Amino acid sequence: MDVYEAMRKRCSVRLFRDKPIEEDKLLRVLEAGRISPSARNDQARKFVVVRDAKLRAALAASTEQPFVGGAPVVIAVVSTEPNRKMHCGVESGPVDCAIAADHMTLAAVAEGLGACWVGHFDQDVCRKVLGVPESAMIIGLLPMGYPAPGAEAPKIRPRKPINQIVCNDRFTA
Repeated sequence: MDVYEAMRKRCSVRLFRDKPIEEDKLLRVLEAGRISPSARNDQARKFVVVRDAKLRAALAASTEQPFVGGAPVVIAVVSTEPNRKMHCGVESGPVDCAIAADHMTLAAVAEGLGACWVGHFDQDVCRKVLGVPESAMIIGLLPMGYPAPGAEAPKIRPRKPINQIVCNDRFTA
């Protein structure tokens, strides 16, 4: 599958089959995150792979989204330097982690898996559950697994036409 097909097929999967992810597939997904770019090539991030059912349930409780606990794997994408700023004034940690998460979700599609970016969670609860220190920040949770029947072909959500989002040479409203 080429990257454009993966981008078109990627969707937020919230229903997973009760089937573990093979280690080689999971490693390829994690490799996609590992090789993603980061500001100044700092690579100031960690991926916490959560397979334990009790830990996944605790994460799900902090999200108020039960489907998180139903995924065979949840990957917590953690910035180890969340307050470092790029020269432009934007914090690099969340940006770098978002790039890595996107690479991983696209790799998941290529592997026949589904995932969902979850940003609605209690940071403090998840830190405790996963042992993430105060100096770091969980940027997102990626529940991942094989989509259950009906979950792999959701309605394609509309996107704005390109002429509404692209400006040439100068920003226009």
